Parts: sequence; structure tokens; C-alpha cells
Amino acid sequence: MLKILFLCTGNSCRSQMAEGWARHLKDDVLEPYSAGIETHGLNPSAVRVMAEVGVDISGHRSKHLDEVGDVEFDHVVTVCGRAHESCPVFPGTPKVTHVGFDDPPRLAQEAASEEEALNHYRRVRDEIRAFVETLPEALDR
Repeated sequence: MLKILFLCTGNSCRSQMAEGWARHLKDDVLEPYSAGIETHGLNPSAVRVMAEVGVDISGHRSKHLDEVGDVEFDHVVTVCGRAHESCPVFPGTPKVTHVGFDDPPRLAQEAASEEEALNHYRRVRDEIRAFVETLPEALDR
């Protein structure tokens, strides 16, 4: 089983969605984790849009990287630029891949309505799903 960490700035949205998709779609080949270089709490809009497609991440919580620091990951996927730029050194020799996704909370700030805001989350949710569907093969590229 491939141990994979999805790393983001606050472990509130993108990395949580990635972990949720990996558990939902790839639990036979991946042991997914998510964490942040900070903790911002679980984003309720991320929980909502994942529930819309049958993936329950409501039991997740925002975790700091220190909480998973003793896990020897095979792969670390940074899902935002800030996490990639400040990606720490991990035990063992995990391969690090950057796959940047837009930040739904930032995009939602400029939305004219709640529906428009949620559409940013939905788009990124679907982009993350498309990436997770390529795992683990995409990690060997």
C-alpha cells in the first residue's frame, strides 16, 4: 500500500478533498493522509461539496504536519504553491510532486452569491478527483 500525504497550507480544503477522494476511490492501493504547514480548521464548504458527490469528509479535522511527522511516506503531493515552497524534509525518501489547485476560499471571497462561491469549490473538487483517479500511476511520471 502506497502511503501518500496531500500537503496544503492550512489543511482545510484542497488537501482534505484530496484525502477524501483517495479514500473513496483508491483505498485498495493508497493509504492517504492530509496535513498542513498550518491548521485552519475544516472548511464547511469543502465538506458540503464533497457530500454532494457522496464523499463524507465531515469526520476529518485539520492536522498540522507535525501530527504525521513520524509516518514514512512514499509520496508527498503538495496541492498549493505555499506548501510546495515551504515543503519540509520528510523521514525516509518520499518523492515530492507539486500539483497546484486554485484556492476555493480565496476565489469565493469575490463571489456574488453563495451558489457562485460553491461553484469554485465544485470545480476544484472535480479537478482534484480527476488527479486522484490517475494515482498511483501519475506519481511515476
